[in-house]
Amino acid sequence: MLLFKPSMAAQSLPKTLILSSTQSPNAHRASLDIAKSMATTERTATTTALAPPQRRTVSASEARISLVFALASQASSVSQRLLMDLASETAKYVFPKRFESRNLEEALMSVPDLETVRFKVLSRTDQYEIRVVEPYFIAEKTMPGKTGFDFNGASQSFNVLAEYLFGKNTSKETMEMTTPVFTSRTQSDGERMEMTTPVITKKVEKQDKWVMSFLMPSKYGSNVPLPKDPSVRIKEVPRKVVAVVAFSGFVTDEEVKRRELKLRDALKNDRLFQVKECASVEVAQYNPPFTLPFTRRNEIALEVEKKEG
Repeated sequence: MLLFKPSMAAQSLPKTLILSSTQSPNAHRASLDIAKSMATTERTATTTALAPPQRRTVSASEARISLVFALASQASSVSQRLLMDLASETAKYVFPKRFESRNLEEALMSVPDLETVRFKVLSRTDQYEIRVVEPYFIAEKTMPGKTGFDFNGASQSFNVLAEYLFGKNTSKETMEMTTPVFTSRTQSDGERMEMTTPVITKKVEKQDKWVMSFLMPSKYGSNVPLPKDPSVRIKEVPRKVVAVVAFSGFVTDEEVKRRELKLRDALKNDRLFQVKECASVEVAQYNPPFTLPFTRRNEIALEVEKKEG
């Protein structure tokens, strides 16, 4: 008896579809057609399963929308970081720190919570206090004009020093703000300036010149980034002892002169210290311009030394 040998596709068919010579010719053909059809279906399904999935074409509009969402997400992340930085910086001015006060005027004064010079109070009277100021580095620039508090001259020098502080240096580094601002007179061109944070202005008396200085953040030590502007100079201020008087309001040349004379007179009666020969007055301004006058802290300082005998 002869049997029909099924194909691999047909082998998976039910046994009723396996043909023998005992079946009729018509049934034989029908069964064969069914087997071919199922084999074709199986190959199609296998090919479809193995073929890589086709990528859907993205329209230009969809691409633009996706890009907008991606940029918005990135901008949101950056904005959150900027807001946190802004809040942190704002808090330094909204929640300021205070010095120990000697009277009601000083009790109302406040200063931004920024780095300042390190000092120790040696003694305090009703009129002034004696401080030991630790060494620090400054960036200074000679100012135009004959006054220490002329708006145009001061603003020009301040802008140059601020540019240096905020990236116009060899390291392209943005440095932290410090406080206070000092305005001081000097004796001669080329004298080492002794100033404090972050801006100090000194007058070169023989030339009617003033020098403005920014205190450098202490973390740099002597490795302060060098300025690109040749008019900005870096100097180290040595340790010194000073007599200091605090006052509120806005600073003028007349006010500085009046308070300097008053401080010099008061120091004549000090039992331990006297004004150092050729000492020049330094004016410290701790607050930004938008601060209310009665909450501003300003200081004038004169370098002193111990009396002999």
